[in-house]
Amino acid sequence: MLPPRDPPKRPPAWRILIAGGGPLGLTLALALTRGLGPAISVAVLDPGFRRSRSDPRAYSLSPGAVAMYRTLGIWSGIAAEAQPIHGMTITDSRVEDAVRPAYLRFGDDEEPLAHFVEADRLDDALREACLSEGVELAPDRVTGFEAGPNAITVEAEGAVPRPVSLLVACDGGRSTIRELAGIGWVGRAYRQSGIVATVAHEHSHGGVAIQHFLPAGPFAILPLTGTLEHPNRSSIVWTESEARIGPLLEMGRDAAQRELEARFGPELGRVELLTDLYAFPLSVGLARSYVGPRLALVGDAAHRVHPLAGQGLNLGLGDVASLAERIAEAVRLGLDPGGEPVLEAYQRDRRLDAVVLAGATDALNRLFSNDRLPSRVLRDIGLGMVDRAPGLKGLFAGQAAGTAGRAPRLMRGEPL
Repeated sequence: MLPPRDPPKRPPAWRILIAGGGPLGLTLALALTRGLGPAISVAVLDPGFRRSRSDPRAYSLSPGAVAMYRTLGIWSGIAAEAQPIHGMTITDSRVEDAVRPAYLRFGDDEEPLAHFVEADRLDDALREACLSEGVELAPDRVTGFEAGPNAITVEAEGAVPRPVSLLVACDGGRSTIRELAGIGWVGRAYRQSGIVATVAHEHSHGGVAIQHFLPAGPFAILPLTGTLEHPNRSSIVWTESEARIGPLLEMGRDAAQRELEARFGPELGRVELLTDLYAFPLSVGLARSYVGPRLALVGDAAHRVHPLAGQGLNLGLGDVASLAERIAEAVRLGLDPGGEPVLEAYQRDRRLDAVVLAGATDALNRLFSNDRLPSRVLRDIGLGMVDRAPGLKGLFAGQAAGTAGRAPRLMRGEPL
């Protein structure tokens, strides 16, 4: 009788380390673990995991982003708190103007242009899903790394060095990983900051987002779902010149509400500030390369765009979906997911989208963030022409909704 054979050994899982535990890092971890199962091992490092976080922002999720979260199995837990946007109105005026004519409107009563979700709700859902899939979430900060032919060894505070196949930088616009890799950056800081807050208002927003182009910069009113106490709520993204940011943040709540009401106009009635004002500097920029030896940059680590179009997160989610797709293809063929062919394919997929969106938002911000009469006349004529041209209007709506161009599989609602 022959002795029993040992069961065949499963090949060791490919190990991937993600630096940055925001929505992009967590979405990538979830996509890889749910798409590849035991063939891959994923860890997410972020010192922010040590403390509870409260993020005052709201995210605009394009139809492609919603399709991706539906495919990853978490949209059902978010949908009830996600406000569908069925219309968008664009105005061009001064703060003191009594009338703000709408130069451009678009939307579809049947299919939402986007959904707005509060940042904390999305982060909580992603973190819970990652933990349920066995993703390691470690409160460590990456301090260094060294790439070799077969692995990149990552050092982190208070942790043993880890050899992994791929290091993914999801650590924001001031990416430590990008700097340690010596990857250059081309860009500039705007003389503007964005102020975010959540407000309640007297009248319903009706699921319509509003973008007021004011001389200091755009003022966006982004509808949110209501609560029992505050049935009508919105998030704001208020662009202001650097010189005004300090005084605005230091003024009392009553004064802040008066400033907000002047920018809201009368349509939504009385305004109540529900959170503190939080400001962040605005800039535009692109990394000279999205990849290095066994290294990929994702989201703001690779590109920064002005928030006036609300597409920063969607652009980063496109990076996530593309990188996950390229990794999955390699793993299923038995190839190294951190190899140069995978990384170069990812860079080809994503660089053009970032260049186009960064250029478009930069041009719009330059055009509208001034009060010169010739500029006002030309841009208002241009907006009116777009509003009366169905083809152009459809193109603008597609760009705003994040549906233009070829999307990666996850953003088409297809599994990896």
